[in-house]
Amino acid sequence: MIVACHCGQCQRRTGSVVGVGAYYPSERIHLSGQSKVFARRADSGRKFDTHFCPDCGTSLYWEAEEVPDLIGVAVGAFVDPQFPAPMMSVWEESKHPWLSFTHSLDHKPRNSDN
Repeated sequence: MIVACHCGQCQRRTGSVVGVGAYYPSERIHLSGQSKVFARRADSGRKFDTHFCPDCGTSLYWEAEEVPDLIGVAVGAFVDPQFPAPMMSVWEESKHPWLSFTHSLDHKPRNSDN
């Protein structure tokens, strides 16, 4: 599942207008190396832990209370222009009006439950 998130927290986390993450079942992810964690509450009010590279500060992956069996990986970390496009766009109530997608995807004004 690949999601584009427009919430204010993702905008701050990425330093961009949208955060794009690929979500994988946690049992299929192998994590290695060190990371630093920034723990916060998401706009939904649920816990959200972002893991950063301790050397360069790049946002690498996150664990969200909202989806406890999944780990989100920053799509930009793959550095792959052929990476599949997002399937869903969430928190569009915070979306910059000039940003648009050229493909079909699900649009949610808030999180994936709305």
